[in-house]
Amino acid sequence: MATSLVDYSRLCLHTITTKPWSLAQCIEGYTKAGVPGITIWRMHLDPQGAKESGKMLRDSGLTVVSLARGGFFPATTAAERRQAIDDNKRAIEEAAEIGAPLVVLVCGAVPGMPLAEARRQIADGIGSCIPDAEAAGVKLSIEPLHPMYADTRSAVNTLRQANDMLSEIGSPTVGVTVDVYHVWWDPELDREIQRAGERILSFHISDWRVPTRDMLNDRTLMGEGCINIREIRGWVESTGFEGFNEVEIFSHEWWATDQAQFVEKIKKAYLEYS
Repeated sequence: MATSLVDYSRLCLHTITTKPWSLAQCIEGYTKAGVPGITIWRMHLDPQGAKESGKMLRDSGLTVVSLARGGFFPATTAAERRQAIDDNKRAIEEAAEIGAPLVVLVCGAVPGMPLAEARRQIADGIGSCIPDAEAAGVKLSIEPLHPMYADTRSAVNTLRQANDMLSEIGSPTVGVTVDVYHVWWDPELDREIQRAGERILSFHISDWRVPTRDMLNDRTLMGEGCINIREIRGWVESTGFEGFNEVEIFSHEWWATDQAQFVEKIKKAYLEYS
């Protein structure tokens, strides 16, 4: 996957990666840096709303790759489950408004709830959202999260579990997201990537710092950790995936730096290690 060419044509940044920037600053900074793709986190829509955000994005010329995030379906009461489904339907509406073809789902979990029950509620919740997604022309993508998040963030922790859920749901509107940070450790990863095939809707990259100092906010630049990103990217692309390589870095350390300089470091790491 190494290249001698300076090719950023498939590089996308998540707005959470440059969290200190507003949406307007992200648009300006990414455009100035020659980064063509942007994935929007919903917090960046809030100040000006989805309608104005959509206009800003259309005027920018950037490609809106996806909206993050929906999900968090499991709950202990029917009212809370209904509230989660309603919020996901709002996310679908927002995605359509800003021109995002995809909503990424961080599926959710509840401490003390059996994981099998959480997965049942996740599948049911996604199923409830499919008609809205179909009507809006927006796809839904299940993102398996690292098992360290099985307590509160996601009961879907392997690509195999996500693929099994896709088979259960049985809708072409639903696919999977492969995020190297969450799945790099999985001995079944290559096989499950091939199984997912054309149902892979997005691909996220970052690196696992050694040692990790924070379970959530200590991701780092590609090449600064232990993930073999090129190998996993090769597996994903062998399925025919030709989408963006989305840089998603949660990092207190990097958020505290000059974000324009950080974007330049991302570009360099992307070419050298992705």
